[in-house]
Amino acid sequence: MLAPSRVGPAVGAGNAVMQLFAHTAGAGFPILCLHGHPGSGACFEVLTQHLAQRFFTLAPDLRGYGQSRAQGEFAMLTHLDDLENLLDQYQIDRCLVIGWSLGGILGLELALRLPARINGLVLIATAARPSGDHPPISWQDNLYTGIASLLNWVRPGWQWNIDAFGRRSLYRYLVQRHTPQTYRYLATYALPAYLQTSKAAERALFTAIRQGYNRLPNLAQIQCPCLVMAGEQDRHINATASRATAEHLAKSTWICYPNTAHLFPWEIPQQVLIDIDQWLNLHPQAKSNIGALE
Repeated sequence: MLAPSRVGPAVGAGNAVMQLFAHTAGAGFPILCLHGHPGSGACFEVLTQHLAQRFFTLAPDLRGYGQSRAQGEFAMLTHLDDLENLLDQYQIDRCLVIGWSLGGILGLELALRLPARINGLVLIATAARPSGDHPPISWQDNLYTGIASLLNWVRPGWQWNIDAFGRRSLYRYLVQRHTPQTYRYLATYALPAYLQTSKAAERALFTAIRQGYNRLPNLAQIQCPCLVMAGEQDRHINATASRATAEHLAKSTWICYPNTAHLFPWEIPQQVLIDIDQWLNLHPQAKSNIGALE
C-alpha cells in the first residue's frame, strides 16, 4: 500500500498554493503520478505497487480531490502551482511523470512549464486536445450505476452483480472487460474517489472544458521521451485524440489496447506494467538524474 506523507488532510484556500496530501512508496528516481477526475493518488496503487520496487513513487491527491481539500473556488492552472510546490517540498530536481486522464493533461503542462525537471512522460487515456463521444446519460444509467456500485462496495467483484447491473450501468463506458478484478479496483478506489471529489474541483474542470483546450500546436516544445497509451473503446477521451497527441510529440511511443476503455490500467494491469517497464528500459534517460535535455 502507498504510505501517506501527511497525518491529516491538507486544506487549501482559493488559488493560493497548498501542500497536497500525497501517497509515497519506494526509493530511487522519483515518479510523479497524477490522477484523473474523479480520482485520488491511491488510484495509482495498481501501478505503484510494482514501480515502487525500483523507484520513489509520489502520488498526490490533487487540490479538491481525496484528502487535499479545497476551500473556495480555484482555477485549473492552480494545480500546476501546487505540483511545482510539491516537487520543491520533496526536493525533486528531475522526475518521470505518469498522468492518467486529467493527470496526463497536467503532465503535459508541467513538461511545458518545467522542461528541465521532467525527464519523461507516460500518458494514460489522455490527450492534448481531448475529445469524446460519451452518449447521453439516462435515468436508467444512473439507477443501474447506483445499484451496481452499492452491491460492488458490499461484495467487490461479485459476478452476479457485474452481469445483472454492472454491464448495464455507466461502467460499460469506462471498462470493456467486466471481470471481478476490474470491479474490485472500482470498489476499492473509484467509489471512494468519487465520493471525495469536491464540487469546486468539478467546477474548475468543467469551466476549463467549456473554454476549450488544445495544446497540440505546443507539443513540439516537449523534447523528453513520451509513452502514450490508450484504450481502443475509450468514450471519455477517444483513442484518436490520444493518437493525435502521440503524433505531435517529438519523441513518442504509441500503444492502443483493444477491447479496453478509459480505465484500462484496471482492466489489463499486468500488460500495462510490462509495457511501461519495456519503455523505461528503452529510454533510460527518462529515469536518470542526467536529464532528458542534456
